[in-house]
Amino acid sequence: MAKRSIAERLAQLEAQRKNLQSKLGKQERARDTRRKVLLGALVLHRLEKGQDEFSKKLGDWLNKELPGFLTRDDDKALFAGLLKKPVTGKAKSADEPAHTAP
Repeated sequence: MAKRSIAERLAQLEAQRKNLQSKLGKQERARDTRRKVLLGALVLHRLEKGQDEFSKKLGDWLNKELPGFLTRDDDKALFAGLLKKPVTGKAKSADEPAHTAP
């Protein structure tokens, strides 16, 4: 078997480095996705089951912030059941039911 040149060995090492860098990026994206899923599950749990003041304020905060954060119609549809419809003409208290148009 012929000995490989230094250039060939360097090219092979560079290819291995790129492959490992790609795997590392994939692992980091998977960890980031997992963190987001778990955090979202916690927030949804608090919104659905939480009876304390923090959970109520969390729902109010999300109703205020989420519509401006979501830009795609498909994303907005995912949270339609979670978000309260704003009441026009007066400030809405947390105890009032959401009004819908007939």
